Amino acid sequence: MAPGTKPSSARRRGARAALAVAVLATLAGTAGCGIRSTQVPVDAGPAPSRVSCDVPGVKEADRSEAGSTVRVFLVCGAGLVSVQRVVNVSSEKMAADRMRAAQALLDELQEEPSEEEQQAGFSTDVRGSLTVSGPRSGDPAETLRLSRQPDDLPPHALAQIVCTYSGSAADDGGGSVELGGPSEDPPRKYQCTAALKARPEGVPALGDLRPSPSAPAAPSGSAPQLP
Repeated sequence: MAPGTKPSSARRRGARAALAVAVLATLAGTAGCGIRSTQVPVDAGPAPSRVSCDVPGVKEADRSEAGSTVRVFLVCGAGLVSVQRVVNVSSEKMAADRMRAAQALLDELQEEPSEEEQQAGFSTDVRGSLTVSGPRSGDPAETLRLSRQPDDLPPHALAQIVCTYSGSAADDGGGSVELGGPSEDPPRKYQCTAALKARPEGVPALGDLRPSPSAPAAPSGSAPQLP
């Protein structure tokens, strides 16, 4: 081409086509490497934390000849998991005095979990100054009456109490728990099932434990029974 002359339009189109081919080849190579371009920065945040729910064992230094090892159920993750605690009541007294055993277990549920338990993810919903007493007149002999109505407790707290009492010296002898409150309402029987441990937000009761009715009176106007 002579000096001063401009390149033809055909040459300019050829140069643009070659440049486009080079750009496409670069993009294809990037996609082949598995790299996907994005114009929006992504902030996924911190990784989700997980709790171990590993059961802290009772240390030998915590054991006492005057005390006994008990099992209480605490909240961990979405369910209930049992841990071991040491109470200052001998095993003999726990077995012989049901009310004392029930109050000792209730006190343990109201204790703040230890640092080791908290690090493993354990917590408790049983709070306040809950106490337990024996049956009233007309209650079944195995009834335990709490200082608050069971239905007024948080669901997790009631589930903790039911599962802690079940299978302990405080149950009714058959693995169930018969709980009432300070009102005149009859006690109810509860069971600690696998479903309750997995979903403690719902505590099903087996039913009211009302005293057995006496024999019905003869209907009025009926003929008297002859001896």
